[in-house]
Amino acid sequence: MQQPLLVSIPEEIMNEAPPKSLWQYISAYWTMLCEMYYSKPISHWFLLFLSSIGMLVPFPASSLLSRIYFANGGKSKWIISWVSVAGWPLIAIVLIPSYFFLKVFPTPLDLKLTLSYVVLGFLSAADNLMYAYAYAYLPASTAALLASTSLVFSALFGYLLVKNTMNLSIMNSIVIITAATTIIALDSSSDRFGYITDRQYIIGFVWDIVGSALHGLIFALSELVFVKLLGKRSFLVVLEQQLMVSLFAFIFTTIGLVITNGFQGMKSEAATFEGGANAYYSVIVWGIITFQLGVLGATAVVFLSSTVLAGVLNAVRVPITSIAAVILLHDPMSGFKILSLIITFWGFGSYIYGSYTPAKKDAPGTIS
Repeated sequence: MQQPLLVSIPEEIMNEAPPKSLWQYISAYWTMLCEMYYSKPISHWFLLFLSSIGMLVPFPASSLLSRIYFANGGKSKWIISWVSVAGWPLIAIVLIPSYFFLKVFPTPLDLKLTLSYVVLGFLSAADNLMYAYAYAYLPASTAALLASTSLVFSALFGYLLVKNTMNLSIMNSIVIITAATTIIALDSSSDRFGYITDRQYIIGFVWDIVGSALHGLIFALSELVFVKLLGKRSFLVVLEQQLMVSLFAFIFTTIGLVITNGFQGMKSEAATFEGGANAYYSVIVWGIITFQLGVLGATAVVFLSSTVLAGVLNAVRVPITSIAAVILLHDPMSGFKILSLIITFWGFGSYIYGSYTPAKKDAPGTIS
């Protein structure tokens, strides 16, 4: 859902001979970082810092709140799905004043663009519902680790639909993250809560993987919309797309919630929720706020920097969520899950390296 504006790297640095020693590599990398730092004003880096915090804190918090909802008596997957999109007006609060300050007009909607937003909104609603099943039946740490496979599907669908580069490093990350997921599957006996049946655990596991695949598809389709229909990429355009997709996802999810009597169910859930009604509505409200703050932070990171940094922050977000779940929610953390976490982090690093390394024409190991 977030799209990149790639950070430009000084040409003289890119044309330098590859470093032959570790010290030369560190020196070249430090030089590149200094060049990047001085190429932007301090305000840019301050906003990027705030946006990065907006990814690293709200997203893990929203994941933990979803698990708290189910662990303390919440039962409706539709309610948690609705929480993920109910904060869409927060995007409008940022977007609408920007039109006046920048003196620009909204991107005109035509039939193709509107239909693309409807389709992406429907897919997002389905994706949120799948993740709700994951957090209902899996520990938050496990759900976060499995959700990291969305990077695999983003790479695959990006290559198939948008013709993004696929090199050996990215393919290596796909294999590594898949192996990490397999380790979790093999260690399910020590990872399952006592009140969760084998069938429920399998359902949560499968829907988490399918939801991650759908998330990767949504990412690629969103990029395709930019390439084919919008033809431009600015902060406002990215916010417009996020707003419209969230709005339609909200509409579809609200329809599902109404059909399943979810709004009436909130009252009965609040009455039986561990900690009382105030705790229940606090989880709902903060879930709405944190998820949308994470979306805004991620959108800003992609605009201010690149998908490389977004990938780094996503890599950091997985262990943050897992460790926080172990400390705050007392999630089970076996040796196999720790191994899976390390391997996942390694896979993210391989993906980031593969995405960061500029593709050269006819370079070996590159599929374009």
